[in-house]
Parts: sequence; structure tokens; C-alpha cells
Amino acid sequence: MKRFVYFFILITLCHLVQAQQSSKSRSKRKNDKTTSTTVSNGTEDITILGIKSKFLNKDSSVAVIYMRIDLSRINNMPVRWKEFADKYTVNYVIYPDFASRERLGYGNIALNEQNVIQVGAAKFMVNFEVKRPTNYAHAIMLAEVSEIGTTKKVLNDLQLRFKDNKLSDRYTLFEKTAQVPLLQNYINANDTLVVKDVNNTKKTLFVSRYRYDFDPATSPMNTNPRNAPRTLGVDSTFMIMANTPVSFKEEGLYFMMEDTTDATGIGLVITNKRFPKMTRPAELIRPVMYMSQSQEINEFLATKDPKKSLDRYWLSLMNGNADLAKRTISAFYHRVEEANRLFTTYKEGWKTDKGMIFIIMGSPDRVQRSKDREVWVYSQRANFSEINFTFNRRPNQFVDDHYELQRYVEYQPIWYPMVEAWRTGAVRD
Repeated sequence: MKRFVYFFILITLCHLVQAQQSSKSRSKRKNDKTTSTTVSNGTEDITILGIKSKFLNKDSSVAVIYMRIDLSRINNMPVRWKEFADKYTVNYVIYPDFASRERLGYGNIALNEQNVIQVGAAKFMVNFEVKRPTNYAHAIMLAEVSEIGTTKKVLNDLQLRFKDNKLSDRYTLFEKTAQVPLLQNYINANDTLVVKDVNNTKKTLFVSRYRYDFDPATSPMNTNPRNAPRTLGVDSTFMIMANTPVSFKEEGLYFMMEDTTDATGIGLVITNKRFPKMTRPAELIRPVMYMSQSQEINEFLATKDPKKSLDRYWLSLMNGNADLAKRTISAFYHRVEEANRLFTTYKEGWKTDKGMIFIIMGSPDRVQRSKDREVWVYSQRANFSEINFTFNRRPNQFVDDHYELQRYVEYQPIWYPMVEAWRTGAVRD
């Protein structure tokens, strides 16, 4: 029994040291590309981890673009505002769609105090306006963040809608000062946010709360027809005022609408204070089902002591080697945390199809995007030369970025060896 208690302490310690781990595993995020930088202006240790963007329509002819650029520096040192502005340039081109290269508009963004806000030790929010191309209601904006003095650049694509737009095209979630959009679908319970448009319009929004535990993703080889969509029961309803600070006390899925009959709106997951980390034994036990056998899963489902079952599980896989188990636990739950951070939609990121692939396979080597599809490409590994995972965008009332994996039984010879690598402690982040 003492051994189990000791080992669960190791699990907790793993979470505490994750914040100090190298950020190399955060590369190639959703809507992100990665690159390395080497110049001689004193900022050669700075790299771009990724870019995430969002548009809000100011009116039918102008959209405001918010683009967050996440940087990294050796030893996790902060990046000063001037270092960012002196190192990079930002420009964009607008095309009719992903397949066309007809230029409908373009621009270079001056990185100054009027349109750049530092939102973290190494994160910068760039905002600028783009005009609607004549005779086009929809378009694709391709932005480039280029390193001055080199040919290195990072690309980010964003679909724009200027007509028949949804609530989420005009309003989004901002942090409590209402200056910086969150660019995520979750926030911790009791944290303050503002549902805001660029014109500061006071508007009543209707909110429904759903208290529902969504199922995790199924195996990439599970080609059985999906279950029919479930009807969610509304737990409570209330109203909030847009452009006014608000907080939510209870965990759950919230849905904000302009009218109670609307089919689309803004979805928001309210999480516990530790999220995207997972620390409770009952939470920690669930993601390991992606790498577990049927008998192990059944034991997890039947257990009355999640902590003890989890301790026994990891020690058994590592043949009692506590040091190896500690390293594997740290790597595994670091990926779970990143999946939550990157892929949370209407449910926690680790439960999504993208989250499942990310946890087991890691970051893709490259991502190919089209209008309603993403293809994650993994280059050569020990057991395969190259493999693609294709995600199709599916309509969803809560979020715009809901994707489902195309499943094939042919993934077996790739998937099972990767799972076995986890089960033997061979994976390294």
C-alpha cells in the first residue's frame, strides 16, 4: 500500500515539473506552423511556436483580424516587445478560396504599439483590419510572419465570411480587460471574461448550460457507423449582457445565442481551476484508455479506487521500474495537457479525434489544409514510411472547429506499435 501512495505522489510531481519541460513538443499546433530562427541581431535564440487567428466583422465590408503569435526562447526567457517588432514582419494576401491564387487584396502590417499587444512572456497579439473584396462574400486570408534578413517564414490561413455571418463571426470571448481575445473554447470556473464585438454593442444574449460528460474518441480503426447524435438536456438558462464582464461558477458546456430559436451561437466549456492540466485520479485514469487493453479498461470502469488502480497500472506496464514509469507518465500527461489546450471544442481536447491522435502519435510533421479538411502527415518512423490522418470539418452548433477523423482498419499496423511504445516506456517527448 505504501508503494501505491508513493507512486501516486510521483504522478503529482510529474504535473508540477511539466511547466519546466522543453516546449519542443508544442510545435505544429492546430492553425500553426513551426520554424526555427537563426540571425545575428541578438535574438537568434527566439523561435516561433505557432500562430492562431480569428476574425470579427466590424460591418459588412470590414473585418478585424486578431492574430496571436506564440514565441519561445531558450531557457524559457521572456521576449521583449521591441525584440519581436525588430525581428519579424507580417503581411497577408486574400484569395477567393484555397484552390485559387487570384489575389483579391494584400497588405503589410506595421508592428507598432497601435496594433500589437504583448499578452504573455513570449506571446504577441497583432490586430489589423481587412476590407471585403468586391463581389465576394467569402474569402481566404493567407498571412505570413517572416523573419527579417532570412527567407524563413511561418504561414497561417483564415477563412473570412462577410455575409450571412453567425454570432461567432461578430462576437467572441475576450479576457477580463476586453482588450485581448482568448482564441480558445474554454475558461476556468469563476474567471472573468467578456463576450464582445469590435463596436462595443450592448446586446442581451441567452445562455443555456448543459451538464454532460461527453464520450472520448473511439479507435482510429473503428469503422462502425457512428451513433445517432444525442439530445442534450438543458440544465439551466439565463441571460447575460454582451460587452460586460461576466463569470460562470459551475462547470459544464454553455451555449450563447442571440435568440432562443437560433441553431448556432458561441459554445464555451467551463472547466475546473487546474484545466488544461488533469490532476484528479478519476480524471487521470480516463485518457490512458487510448493505450489500454479491453480487460484493463473494464477494470478501470469497475474500480472504486482510481488512484490505486492507476498506480498499479503504470507500475505493471513498466515492470515495477518507478523511474521509467515517472518519465512515461510525465510525457503522457504533458501530451494530454497540450491536447486540452489545443483541441478543446465542445468537449475537452483529449476526448476529441485530434486529441487522441496527438496524444498517441505526437505532433504531425506537417499539416495540409483545405476548406473543410485537415490532413496530418507523419513522416518516417520505425514502423512506417509515411502516414496520413484526415480530419473533416463537421457542422456543430457550439463551435466552428469541430473535426472528425476518417477511420480505416488499415491503421492497425501503425497504431498498435505506437501504443506498445507507450506501454513499454519507449516514447520520449
